[in-house]
Amino acid sequence: MFISDIWSIFKVRHGSAVLLKPRNMDSAVPIFIGTLETQSILIAREGVSLSRPMTHDLFLNMLSHVNLSVKRVEIFDIKDDTFHARMIITGGEYSNDKPLVLDSRPSDALAIAIRKKCPILIAASVIEQTGIPLEEFLGTLEEEENHKYKSLFDQLDQAVAEEEYEQAAEIRDLIKKLESDTDD
Repeated sequence: MFISDIWSIFKVRHGSAVLLKPRNMDSAVPIFIGTLETQSILIAREGVSLSRPMTHDLFLNMLSHVNLSVKRVEIFDIKDDTFHARMIITGGEYSNDKPLVLDSRPSDALAIAIRKKCPILIAASVIEQTGIPLEEFLGTLEEEENHKYKSLFDQLDQAVAEEEYEQAAEIRDLIKKLESDTDD
């Protein structure tokens, strides 16, 4: 297993792609995720605090109340073009030697890892099967930079159209924070 970082997130035709970059490697593994999961990851990545907990925050709050903690997440396999992930949890009766292992969608595992600031590990076999050299992403990432936040603006428009004003306000605040961070 290789420790990996979320190198980038960008919009694709049907959702988004998270690029996981194993440390000390010149490749990245694209994992395609839905819009809501993308929003959750971006909110956590940018450190935006919301007035109400999102599902991933609720999960971590619940674990904390029963003295359990996510130690790491692992992207450990790919079968039939589907990535398989798990969360490694310790505390209470679960030790480092005998942890609680929970099956997870990669998008949920990543959203939780970002919040918990715990390691994201990816199996060598997954990297071998799906890793793409970084230079193949550079043009795409530059294009994404030119269309910065388009996904969030689309989500904002949708929330307003559906009269989900609390969600719209949270998305608006995230956009403002991202824009101010870029200006700095």
